Amino acid sequence: MMAKVSIPVTVKARLGIDHQDREEDLHRFVETVSRAGCRTFIIHARKAWLSGLNPKANRTVPPLDHPRVHRLKAAFPHLEIITNGGIASLEAAASHLERVDGVMVGRAAFDDPWLMARVDGELFGQRPPVEDRREAVLRFLPYLAGELSRGVPFSILIRPLLGLFNGMPGARAWRRRLTGGKGIGDVEAALAAVPP
Repeated sequence: MMAKVSIPVTVKARLGIDHQDREEDLHRFVETVSRAGCRTFIIHARKAWLSGLNPKANRTVPPLDHPRVHRLKAAFPHLEIITNGGIASLEAAASHLERVDGVMVGRAAFDDPWLMARVDGELFGQRPPVEDRREAVLRFLPYLAGELSRGVPFSILIRPLLGLFNGMPGARAWRRRLTGGKGIGDVEAALAAVPP
């Protein structure tokens, strides 16, 4: 595969499946795939149960085991190892970055999109791309207009915005107005309803 594409080939895997979750099995898997040229491995820090658990339960059972991902990095220092699973704060991300090359944030970014706006400043000492949530919304509007003109449904486009004001006054009104909206004017009205 590496010879057929011009983009990096990466692998995302769990620690194991069902009762096949010995540490040496994961190490053997990474070693085998890396021999084929893959240099980046994103490891979800829990094993998967293929029978007996639905997909939702597989997100919480069994418990996360990030130390196994850390040990994988120690065993393969020449490879890029990224940990994934349950990373809900920048503090947790920073802690993992002391032991692995990267972190993948999933649900936390969806539940609190502002978390991602803080990454540059808090983790890398760089100026954040936007200073506040309102600015983020205003800078999103041209993109929204372009995608709407291409026929992308409004409901899909505003999904990343729904949690932007979580925990702040006006958050519920913001979500309600967006989910009932159809266009840019609805986003502007929703923003006007959120206290400054």
